Amino acid sequence: MTAISDLDIFARVARTGNMSAAGREIGLSPAVVSKRVSILEERLGARLFQRTTRQLTLTETGEGYYKRVTGILGLVAEADDFVSRRNTKPRGILKVTAPTTFSRYHLVPHLPQFLANYPDIRLDFYLTDNYVDIIREGFDLAIRIGEIEENSLVTRRLAADKRVMVASPDYLERSGTPKTLKDLEDHNCLSAGAQDLWLIEGPAGQQDIRVKGNLRSNSADFTRQALLAGMGIGLRSLWEVSEEIDSGKLRIVLPHYHGSSKTAIYALQPSGDYMPAKVDAFMEFLSSHFGREQFWESAAKPVSKTNGKSAPQFAKQPVRNGNHAG
Repeated sequence: MTAISDLDIFARVARTGNMSAAGREIGLSPAVVSKRVSILEERLGARLFQRTTRQLTLTETGEGYYKRVTGILGLVAEADDFVSRRNTKPRGILKVTAPTTFSRYHLVPHLPQFLANYPDIRLDFYLTDNYVDIIREGFDLAIRIGEIEENSLVTRRLAADKRVMVASPDYLERSGTPKTLKDLEDHNCLSAGAQDLWLIEGPAGQQDIRVKGNLRSNSADFTRQALLAGMGIGLRSLWEVSEEIDSGKLRIVLPHYHGSSKTAIYALQPSGDYMPAKVDAFMEFLSSHFGREQFWESAAKPVSKTNGKSAPQFAKQPVRNGNHAG
């Protein structure tokens, strides 16, 4: 029978696509990893990887083997955790993938407290604004922002993600302020990722608005900086721009409209009968931290009235990068 350790080595090589990277994860030299993989292929009588001088890719047989091996390793981890969580505190490396800007603003300031509560946990964050296959890539947990469809992952809603259209005063002075959604056709709309279609909710319900502009980026922070530089109008999350709205560096345009109310901030983990203690601890930490109204959720609420109508003024909010409640 194939040893579990060999399955673990194979899965790490398949995930990283690199013998050296897999070896670093488990403290083995690339030569030892390569030898163990070769022995596994000989035992199975099948080639699992296509090898070239520059890359290592799974064969069709290797792809099928990898899907089954990850399930086996997951069951072994659950079995180990079923025992260990009854005898030890949460511990080990917790691998998390999360959006870059959100993590910098709203996770990092609070991680010291989490690590103080759980000194035996080590955090390994992979930050990206793209969605990652957390099962294939071996992550314990993912934080995602958007609309989450039904899937095989365990999903927990953490907080609302209200989005508003914003632009700098300089841009609006040069290009004018849109009065209707149709006016957006005459404006430079900045997109993050594949955000050409804005899902907007307003007095007439939900509308899909196709926008155009001369700048696109896969980085939310890059788009935010472009907005501050006066390059156009963007549909951005309040958790990202509430401080700039409060300071006047950005203004909300078309304030009676906002992004889809279905978008939210979620934590996701692979499904299973037993949640590892380290994942359980981090899930509870996130839930307790985000389980109340965040300061950014009130950023677009009017605080005074003019002639009987709500005026677009904003309450003073805690500093985003400081020790605020968000």
